[in-house]
Amino acid sequence: MTGGGRGTGRDEWWELLPVGIRRQVDGYVLQGNRMQALRVVHEVGRARGLGLHEAQILVHDRYLHHGDRVARTPDSPLDVESLAARAAGCPGRVVAIEAVWDGDTVHDWFVCLMAITADPVGERCLATVYRDAAVRYFGEREAPGALHPSAAAADRSGRALAARLTVPFHFASPGTPDDQAPRWRG
Repeated sequence: MTGGGRGTGRDEWWELLPVGIRRQVDGYVLQGNRMQALRVVHEVGRARGLGLHEAQILVHDRYLHHGDRVARTPDSPLDVESLAARAAGCPGRVVAIEAVWDGDTVHDWFVCLMAITADPVGERCLATVYRDAAVRYFGEREAPGALHPSAAAADRSGRALAARLTVPFHFASPGTPDDQAPRWRG
């Protein structure tokens, strides 16, 4: 722990925060707003000897504590029927399906399944495949193999959609997260 090195345990970290702050943090956690919860814990906890690392652990523990009660953004559908319906809503003719890596501080690495269009030229995200959603997509009985779960789910769904639409599928870096990988060029 930072700030004095007291050997405070995780439960004691939570108790260091005033009741009103704990309620506010739990409110943010229950809304699925990890960054706001982290900001509050870090701002208030800093004066009580909690560093950023401890604040991250504490917020993570609150997510575990609340479990299924946490409101989560719904998973993007990965079934071919839903993806085809989304692709049909694109403003141009779909000429390719592409899987593209992206990442942020909340979700780590994830994959966006994109429809590449012509007439007009553009792209539209059909699905965002986060790790947790990919694990749910495969279920308990099926493993995604050696690929990152997001990559494996996007690869499978993207290939199926491309086959359905009879367009090329492109995934420049399925084996390694790389948000700078070459994009599809038609």
